[in-house]
Amino acid sequence: MPRGVDSPRAGTVHTEEMTTEPKPPHPPVPGWVGDVIAAALIVVAALVPFPNPEFRPGSALAFAVAVAPALLLPLRRRRPVSVLAAIVSLYGIAALGGTLSPGIVLGAAVAMFGVATRSTRRRTFLVAGVSAIAVGLLSLFAAIGDVLDPRAVQFVVTIAFAAAAGDATRSRREYIAAIASEARQRVTEERLRIARDLHDTVAHQISVISLNAGVATSALDSRPEKAREALGTIRAAARSVLGEIGDLLVVLRADDDVRTSAPQPGLGQLDALVERFGETGLTVSIRLEGDIRLVTGASDVVAYRVVQEALTNAHKHGAGHRAHVLVSATDSDIQIVVTNPIPSAVGRARSDMLPSASSGHGLLGLRERVASVRGTVSAGVVGSGYRLAAVLPLSRKKSS
Repeated sequence: MPRGVDSPRAGTVHTEEMTTEPKPPHPPVPGWVGDVIAAALIVVAALVPFPNPEFRPGSALAFAVAVAPALLLPLRRRRPVSVLAAIVSLYGIAALGGTLSPGIVLGAAVAMFGVATRSTRRRTFLVAGVSAIAVGLLSLFAAIGDVLDPRAVQFVVTIAFAAAAGDATRSRREYIAAIASEARQRVTEERLRIARDLHDTVAHQISVISLNAGVATSALDSRPEKAREALGTIRAAARSVLGEIGDLLVVLRADDDVRTSAPQPGLGQLDALVERFGETGLTVSIRLEGDIRLVTGASDVVAYRVVQEALTNAHKHGAGHRAHVLVSATDSDIQIVVTNPIPSAVGRARSDMLPSASSGHGLLGLRERVASVRGTVSAGVVGSGYRLAAVLPLSRKKSS
């Protein structure tokens, strides 16, 4: 398609994304704003001429006690329980003097809210219960004397409501934090999965291209037919890897609500895998023991990837251009063993340069895949060859 046709389409998509992008949230309100509002309400409650004489401070000392919570509330962020206890004590002092200050009750409710947002639910209910009982008893015995008086009930309900509201706020904050943490974990897992899939998709084919490019370069003058054969293999491998990357990109570009997983290979495709390695010059012999049809789901995919990674390493690092694969399936697990010879001189003198289960991106990703199905994997030099072994547990199926 001409380039001029693509540009308007890209611009249209960009415009749609810009129009549907949500606006950034408003900045949070500073904490001192709430302190000022609470302090103003407490002072106003001490100055309002309530019709009930119990609500009005009768002296300068009583007024000072009534407005003291306004000075204590800013400290609740550092010591919420201590501030709540001090305000309840002030309420008791005022009640013993014959004053039931609504402003002090409001301060106690704000302090109780601060305790609930910074404590566990059990501690919140304990502190709220003690505070509500203290306020209720002080209201009854110091100034009211009637257990059914609505004023005492209202004060207790105010403390309880503040505790419930604070606990709900704390629960919501923890829920949002948990959702964000889970989202970050899913993003990390998705990145790892994409990295593993990308490695599994291109590692083998890139290795084939690299090896055959070397063959074509060395045989270009002396054996042109060999060079043409190698170039044909390179062309086929490049076509294959481009197709597989295209399939992977289709999955990644799909919308979340219609995205489907890319088709995953399994042990049923072992013959095709061996055939592709045979085209690159690696002779692979396979021995199957047991019924591999028992291997399903994630274990089937991981088992295939184990064989693929082991044969890729055998092709890159092995000697003799041959490898042997043993797949043994039982009712409880599947065992995979892949062996291949290695250059004797290099193997003895430089065995540390060969891949191990803890080195290399391929085997590192393979170890993560095996661990995801609760399996184990080991790799290293054994005798004159290299051995990679994996054991994957299977789900036992009960026959009806």
